[in-house]
Amino acid sequence: MTDQDCLHTFAVLAYKESPYLETCIQSALAQEYPSRVIIATSTPNQFIRDLATKYQLPIKVNDTPRGIGADFDFALQSGETKLVTVTHQDDVYDSNYSKAMVEAYQRHPDSLIIFPDYYELRNGEKVEQNTLLKVKHFLLWPLRWTSGKSKFMKRMALRFGDPICCPAVTFNTQKVQPPLFDNEMKNNVDWHAWEVLSKKPGNFTFVDQKLMGHRIHADSATTENIQDHTRTKEDYQILQRFWPKWIAKKIAKLDARSEKSNQT
Repeated sequence: MTDQDCLHTFAVLAYKESPYLETCIQSALAQEYPSRVIIATSTPNQFIRDLATKYQLPIKVNDTPRGIGADFDFALQSGETKLVTVTHQDDVYDSNYSKAMVEAYQRHPDSLIIFPDYYELRNGEKVEQNTLLKVKHFLLWPLRWTSGKSKFMKRMALRFGDPICCPAVTFNTQKVQPPLFDNEMKNNVDWHAWEVLSKKPGNFTFVDQKLMGHRIHADSATTENIQDHTRTKEDYQILQRFWPKWIAKKIAKLDARSEKSNQT
């Protein structure tokens, strides 16, 4: 397969010097479907350049960094293929991930986003079941039982929390273009994006298989945002797009209890 024929790119969003970046790159390069792999960064440094050289990967440098949302948008637009996964440097992808994403796109070419279920990586161990994962899997029932095309069902999946794991998502760049991610938020840039996309025509295509691993560790941005309560505040902001304020506040408090599942 030539680069021109390739449908999918992993745009690995690299930040500073993550000890997990190389493992992430290796998983992207080990795919059954030969995806393109690039590195996108707003913090270029020798550590990232050395890994790019080792694996012969192009580096796309965001010279005007403005925050995490802008970094996500930059990675998305750097992919240059029909399908792009904004790949988080701490996470890993099973070898059949990109093949499943491409096949789902071929079945549903009107998809806005395509994403599988996921598992967690905690202290080097694969965790497939815990309270948070069960809740998120349950919240996805509107997309499991339908094609994910209905605006009502897309928004139903988002009404009680964000069940879509951001690094698991592959974007159809024919239908989704930056700017997409909110640049004022620190934690819910992705939930904001799904809410915006839920109003647009096209599928939220869910592949009901665990095909990637989301790493939970003390230095992750999610863990930091939980500890300073940023996540709870931003949850309340997003929930108000679906509910009256008094209901949104109650759901946000309930969701805050699930934050304990993210502690290492």
